[in-house]
Amino acid sequence: MKKTFSITSIFILLTFSILNINSCSNRDDTVSCFPLTPISVNLNLNLAAYNNLNFVGGWIYVDEQQSGTRGLIVVRTADNPASFKVYDRNAPHICPENNTTLEVKDGISIICPKDNATWILLSGQPTTGSSLPPKTYFWNYDAATKNLSLYN
Repeated sequence: MKKTFSITSIFILLTFSILNINSCSNRDDTVSCFPLTPISVNLNLNLAAYNNLNFVGGWIYVDEQQSGTRGLIVVRTADNPASFKVYDRNAPHICPENNTTLEVKDGISIICPKDNATWILLSGQPTTGSSLPPKTYFWNYDAATKNLSLYN
């Protein structure tokens, strides 16, 4: 009898856990429908394609394999020591659909074309339209080789 009760309890608990994961409520850093994909990209800043990242305020789009569903925005935020921000291009505050891919505007802000929500490029701080900052990822920089690794 106890064994049946335990199996039934576990089944019910798992069912509610799955329903809770797939619900449409907000998580701490993004809406629940935000796509979760592996991020694993290496950038050699010695290459011309990534030269903007050698300067504070320089930014690039990364649209390589394993850079999320819509790519990344990478910006250099400081020199000594080198510091970067890595943002997902999916809008953090609305479910992905047409016109929800974040874009850099005038080299100083990030904008969601769908609703004109904006964030400060160097910090990710929301300025209008959303209280959630863009989703960020981890990075590691080797100054000797100028290799920047992006990951989650």
